[in-house]
Amino acid sequence: MTHGMVSAAQPEAVEAGLEALKAGGNAVDAAIATALVQTVVDPQMCGIAGFGSLHVYDPKRGIHECLDFHGRAPLATKPDMWEHLLIGESEDGFGFQLEGKVNEIGYGAITSPMTLRALDEALRRYGSRKLGDLLAPAIHYAEQGFMVRPHVAAYWAQVPTEGRAPHAEMLTTLPATRKIYAKPDGTLRKMGEVLKNADMGATLRRIRDHGVEDFYAGDIARRIAADMKANGGLISQADLADAKPETNPPLWGTYRGLPIATNRPPGGGLMLIEMLNILEHFDLKAMGHNSPGYIATVAEAMKIATVDKDAKVGDPRFVTVPLDELTSKAYAEPLAARIKRGEKTGVPRLKGKQKESADTTHVVAVDENGVIATMTHSLGTPSGVVTEGLGFMYNGAMAVFDPRPGRPGSLAPGKSRFSSLAPSIVFKDDKPFLAIGAPGGTYIAMGILQVMLNVIEFGMSAAEAVAAPRFNATSDTLDITNRILRSTETELKSRGYDVRRWPMNFHFAGVHAIRIVDGRLDGGADPGRDGMAMAV
Repeated sequence: MTHGMVSAAQPEAVEAGLEALKAGGNAVDAAIATALVQTVVDPQMCGIAGFGSLHVYDPKRGIHECLDFHGRAPLATKPDMWEHLLIGESEDGFGFQLEGKVNEIGYGAITSPMTLRALDEALRRYGSRKLGDLLAPAIHYAEQGFMVRPHVAAYWAQVPTEGRAPHAEMLTTLPATRKIYAKPDGTLRKMGEVLKNADMGATLRRIRDHGVEDFYAGDIARRIAADMKANGGLISQADLADAKPETNPPLWGTYRGLPIATNRPPGGGLMLIEMLNILEHFDLKAMGHNSPGYIATVAEAMKIATVDKDAKVGDPRFVTVPLDELTSKAYAEPLAARIKRGEKTGVPRLKGKQKESADTTHVVAVDENGVIATMTHSLGTPSGVVTEGLGFMYNGAMAVFDPRPGRPGSLAPGKSRFSSLAPSIVFKDDKPFLAIGAPGGTYIAMGILQVMLNVIEFGMSAAEAVAAPRFNATSDTLDITNRILRSTETELKSRGYDVRRWPMNFHFAGVHAIRIVDGRLDGGADPGRDGMAMAV
């Protein structure tokens, strides 16, 4: 009997999820077990001091909702505190460059740590296990070590772009961080070498023995708050106490009659629905997969949604988001007409062409009873900060807030920043058909969109759909991966597009998905992320 399937970016984490299923756990138990290991073996893509969104569907219990745990600006935040430091905006819209990188690296970069409490809450609401019962694999990999995988090594070695800090700097600047990630000679571990993090193992053991609230109101919380105060950080014990996830109903849309359930702002599901509404007006299948016409059409939808997001979307607790308008079929119709007339949408960006890194991960799990858990969780951009003796790295999500007051993404105390993460489920004949999600910064919605289209329009399996070549348009440049044909690139340029070819064969989000057809599961793990999809 098949108990279920897990797809994620780390083989060690997938195995932990499979073991949870084999032990009688449901898809939520499996997803949380997977996520806990992810925080150890992919410690810059996610962490217990990160943020994210979990989309849960449980047909037998009548549950279908999103547990959103977006990081919030500290209560000490001032709306104009960084305005005078502004240098530029990332080309893809994922963050701002400030003098001194105060929003990117160090104690000022940290938003409220949401992930650990959210994982615990998810198990209480939807799971059948306690968090302490699922921590053993994560503790094992922290204390016994994990082998550095290609994607981890590549990330550590990356120098994002001019004006952005090399990742090695983030891992070696602060003593507590350097102690974990650097070898005695000061270099980072290479692919295949083993990294142990005894301090994180000890922290996870304390959480197992004393409960998650120790992190938010107990001894760990006091150590966090003391470290922040001593180093000019904005996070306080009040921020830790307020770091609680929110439950929301899914945001719904349709594409060619198929219902699409995704997350609400400040998550990225709204962009996904808007793009699908626009693309419904085109015969994409007749154009041909990744043909010049197909790429140009989908890219214009991407740019339109990006412009709308920048201008109109933020934390609904602080910004009035025109949700009904942006997700309506009527709103999409004239936008599609613009594309058909050959109009190109420009994406306004503040001076500068720095690109941000995409530091996030994903897990999707389905079990034999039809329960689905698809969750994206992240550090945003890692802050590089590790409190001495605790072992885990804090998020650096303040980097995405707009330092200019009066804008949807501007700074405010307790405000969540927009995130493109969009764990989603496609339905067919009133049953789940595709569970999907991705890491990848501003590329997330764009990667999910293309994989959805690959499955719905072109009949691909989950594995085929996530492995197909992708492209991206979140600026005035149309980015393509190296497996997009050169002849296609030439045609796009002849149509007036500024095309940039990337050397990577797999890029623009790391999509993971499970497709459900006649009760059978097939999974896809993005080849660019070292992961796997496996049933048990």
